[in-house]
Amino acid sequence: MIFIKRLASFIEISAAVAVLCGCAEQSGHTAADFDTLFPMRLANKEFRAQIAVENSEKARGLMFRKDLPENDGMLFVYDSPQKVSFWMMNTPINLDIGFFTQDGTLTQIKRMYANNLDSVPSSRNDIAYCLEMNAGWFERNAILPPAKLDTALLQKAINARKKK
Repeated sequence: MIFIKRLASFIEISAAVAVLCGCAEQSGHTAADFDTLFPMRLANKEFRAQIAVENSEKARGLMFRKDLPENDGMLFVYDSPQKVSFWMMNTPINLDIGFFTQDGTLTQIKRMYANNLDSVPSSRNDIAYCLEMNAGWFERNAILPPAKLDTALLQKAINARKKK
């Protein structure tokens, strides 16, 4: 009987400790979903973005979206700086894309037209991040190169997606 009472107490205490430590179910080992929107900042403009880190996510991008909230977008993250290229297959909305170097510097902005299969390449080969937003978003917010992306916020979002 004493053993059972001690075992019950041990189980209750263990459960309480697990909850307090965040060890039960929410252990922090699961990555945030692709659909998660993260707070971001470019220059002084706050916005929200999905973070595409996996190749399959980058390939899917904003395909099949019929609309996009004004201050929402998608940030594409590359493991190493490179020349990148985009197209608008199955994307029925016009978008602008910003190309960024590893330190978060915006190098150029290009318009991409709905369902257009023409390649939209970066002019540089040192691109680490790309940001897709509604067409005209950069202009409406007076964001031009060399505006800076808040890389601390971006890194926090990348870590949440990858759960390193």
